[in-house]
Amino acid sequence: MTWKAITAIAVLALATQAHAAEKKYGTGASDTEIKLGQTSPFSGAASAYSVIAKTQAAYFKMINDQGGVNGRKINLITLDDGYSPPKTVEQTRKLVEQEEVAAILNPLGTPTGLAVRKYLNDKKVPQLFVGAGATLWGDHAHYPWSIGFQPSYQAETAVYAKYVLTQKPDAKIALFYQNDDAGKDYGNGFKKGLGPENTAKMVVAEATYESTDPTVDSQIVKLKSSGANVLFMHAIPKQAAQAIKKIGEIGWKPDLFFLAATSTSVSSVLKPAGFEHSKGIISSYSLKDPNDPQWKDDKDVIAWQDFMTTYFPDGNRQDQLIVYGYVVAEATVQVLKQCGDDLTHENIMKQAANLDIALPMFLPGIKLKTSPTDYFPVEAMRLQKFNGETWELFGDTIGND
Repeated sequence: MTWKAITAIAVLALATQAHAAEKKYGTGASDTEIKLGQTSPFSGAASAYSVIAKTQAAYFKMINDQGGVNGRKINLITLDDGYSPPKTVEQTRKLVEQEEVAAILNPLGTPTGLAVRKYLNDKKVPQLFVGAGATLWGDHAHYPWSIGFQPSYQAETAVYAKYVLTQKPDAKIALFYQNDDAGKDYGNGFKKGLGPENTAKMVVAEATYESTDPTVDSQIVKLKSSGANVLFMHAIPKQAAQAIKKIGEIGWKPDLFFLAATSTSVSSVLKPAGFEHSKGIISSYSLKDPNDPQWKDDKDVIAWQDFMTTYFPDGNRQDQLIVYGYVVAEATVQVLKQCGDDLTHENIMKQAANLDIALPMFLPGIKLKTSPTDYFPVEAMRLQKFNGETWELFGDTIGND
């Protein structure tokens, strides 16, 4: 063999080794695929939230049809956990140990997510963009492999509390929330927003419910009897619809009625409750509502409409949960793009904690921003009021500070 031929072979070998060295794969990733796992309540009391997973599957199909992310197709494996923590543990272990996924994406719920948080952190598997806003999802110091997505519940309720203090400083307030970490976070956040002195004199009643309760009628009647003229409510869609309907049926008309942003879906909450009972409810939002006339010519909303037509034609376009699922999928693609050819668990988490981008369906002035010491990706919102048909935004963007 000639010297030139030997040199050429050596150069080729070095180039091949260098190319191979550029690519780093952890479990669930390869030259052709990125495998993501997810738990979602396709059954049970919180099944309305399953549309989020369906939206993300449709979005990733669109991305795959466009060539994938850096040439790799996204394979999303979603398993039903029925919004039951023991089932979440079982299904998450299956995704990690049998399916060998690269990350657990946007699992729905605080109680369910908490049931597997330690397990995933011990395994060093990213628990990416948890579908919950409990403040504890920002605990980067103790759980560096778990990151939330939407504004924290305490940040959200602080906004409502400040609004009450400016608009109705003599309010008598009733709080209604789910009896778990998420609900308690909401309740505590509202009180924190009021401050200790105002809480003592303004909060006149509190009631909780279990996610498995068949009805919440008795709690609503109790809260009305307190004489409260301001109500804050956190509930999953089924109980939220029940409560709003009951409030209307018994003729309770709070001067201000705040509904947690987790249950603002027109199709799965407000319509079943009755639009006549839902009119005037106040909540908050960080995303564009495709049903809001002000966005009818917005290029990003038009792109969303095209996505719905082609990839999710059966989806209810009045369901804000679909927009949420779409945005989380957008954020996931951004993380994977930033990973490049380093698709280790460590780099996926590193990139999730290194975001600074205004995603297309965010309201103007709101960004997705994280850092190694800031695990709250979305921290800003605007207030909105339901007019009997759609949500209407009002006021300025709150929370960027």
